[in-house]
Amino acid sequence: MSTLLFERGEDGVVILTINRPEAHNALDLDTMSQFASAVARLSESMTLRAIIVTGAGDKAFCSGGDLTDFNRRRSKADGERMISLMGDALLTLERLPVPIIAAINGYAVGGGAELALACDVRIADEKTQFGMVHIRRGLIPGWGGGQRLLRLVGYGRAMEILLSGQILKPAELMSLGLVNQIVPAGTALDVALDLAKHIAHTDADAARAVKTLLQAGARQPYDAALQTERSLFPALWVGDTHVHSLDQFVRKQEQPRKRKPS
Repeated sequence: MSTLLFERGEDGVVILTINRPEAHNALDLDTMSQFASAVARLSESMTLRAIIVTGAGDKAFCSGGDLTDFNRRRSKADGERMISLMGDALLTLERLPVPIIAAINGYAVGGGAELALACDVRIADEKTQFGMVHIRRGLIPGWGGGQRLLRLVGYGRAMEILLSGQILKPAELMSLGLVNQIVPAGTALDVALDLAKHIAHTDADAARAVKTLLQAGARQPYDAALQTERSLFPALWVGDTHVHSLDQFVRKQEQPRKRKPS
């Protein structure tokens, strides 16, 4: 059985499920390779509307790297290989033109927390335990999680979280802005699917433009990001969805109004 499940719906919504529930969905090198290959496939899709990332079972989203597997890979070259593989995969995932939704169902620690942070929206169930616990093993985030955390919570908070290695509960995650919603246990995937299907029924070009303009704001100086936002607008203005909405409005305005009974 594959340790990464790839499900594509007719509405353009893809679900990537880490399928190692017996290991709390820890990532061994083989699963990392499957994940990187899946993300590369998605980068070539023209019909993609949204992606959901989740973990199998009800105990864990992803508990990070598989320490049993890592125990056999102790060289510096092994570390460099693993960091490059997942670091590149998460950067590709983050920069896909469609929204990425993490359905967090339980433990999201170490590399699992980094995976969640690479998503655009995070839906966490009430049993979620989130931790950047790398320092407990003498490590730092290596897949981009440190930089993403910094941009989400600010320097002081990021420093505290990384140095303490603390486990954050749902209420703390919400107060820090690290998750968008807290939902009942076992429902994170359902809520994520509802959101993804809603996105799939919006205008595809407009939805992609929303992600483009926000990522520009996160990466570019303010003036450049403003220009990016403005550059996206004209094509949408003459797009089918906007033109159709204007036509509908005009037709409605031109309809004779019914007289109220006197």
